[in-house]
Formats: sequence, C-alpha cells, structure tokens
Amino acid sequence: MTASTLFSNIVRDAHRNGIALDRSRRSIEWFRERARDVRSINRSRMFDDSTRTVGTIEPGNMYSFFYDPKHKNTLPYYDRFPLVFPFSPAERGFLGINLHYLPYELRARLMDGLAEHINNDKLDKTTKLKINYGILKSAARLKYFEPCVKRYLDNHVRSQFVRIAPKEWEIAVFLPLQSFQNASVQQVWADSRRMIN
Repeated sequence: MTASTLFSNIVRDAHRNGIALDRSRRSIEWFRERARDVRSINRSRMFDDSTRTVGTIEPGNMYSFFYDPKHKNTLPYYDRFPLVFPFSPAERGFLGINLHYLPYELRARLMDGLAEHINNDKLDKTTKLKINYGILKSAARLKYFEPCVKRYLDNHVRSQFVRIAPKEWEIAVFLPLQSFQNASVQQVWADSRRMIN
C-alpha cells in the first residue's frame, strides 16, 4: 500500500466515523490511533503519486524524502528517510525538524506545541507552520525540538520531496517511516530523551 492510499483510506474512514479534519483533541487522538495501527509502509511507493512529489521545498510544509548524508561514515547514526518541517535556508541546503528523532509520545507533544504556530485552521494548501529558530528556542512547549534539528544538503537529497498535506500531518507523524542507519530506533530515541532532559 502506498502512503497516498494509506492517507486517503484513513481520511475516508474518518469521514465515515464523523471525525472532522481539524485540530480538535478528538480528531487528533483518532488519527494518532489509526496511524499507530500501521506496521509498515513501502517508502519507495510514496513517490508513485505525482501529485505529491515536488522538486523544491517551502518552509512551513511537511516533507519526506530519501537522504544520503555527506558524512555518513562518521555520523553515529542518521535517518535515511526523514520526515521534516523545513524552517530555514542554510548554506547549500536547509534546516529542518526531523520528527523521526523523537519517540511517538514526544512527537505528539512537539506537534501540540507546533500547532500553536500554524497560520490558519483550514488544513489545506495554504496552511503552514510559521516558525524560526528563535521561536523554537523560546517556546517552552517546543522544548522537544532540539534532537530533531538537522541540516540537509541539497546535493545529498536522493529523491524528489513528498509533500504531506496539512490534513495528513497527524497521520504521518505516527507512521513507522523512520529508517535509521548505524543504530537502532531505540538507541536514537534514548539519545534524544537524554538531550531533552
């Protein structure tokens, strides 16, 4: 099953169950539970839907892509398939928050904090996060972001970007898409917890 089909099925199921596509507690919890039920997904097939793939990113949107770090041989670990909110350009690339570096419950807390910085409640193509490094550092509810900030070099991106629609952010955050190299997901998440505490 592609991510596109998975997202569509979950959203359709939400409509059938009377769940609104909004930021209400009921809606968020419903989507989190459905995403947790997914055991695996074919990352490569996420690129089958040409309506989702883009060649460039825009800060404030959510994207996934294949990445091959420049210093992969010396990094303790890295995520081959990041799930990122880009927030700032950087030399030859960009800075982004890769949510995969947090265990699911901390992703939920970070998303709750990030939701306070969404420009509108429409959950459509106009919806974006309005964040920068200063906002991230100063907001107590965003304290979980530190292990997630990564710099991505444009010439080490190995695919197009899959843009995740705002109405699907809550689903994507809880899908098991992380692809850590050189360490287990448990080790990465334990290191992230130590950095936060």
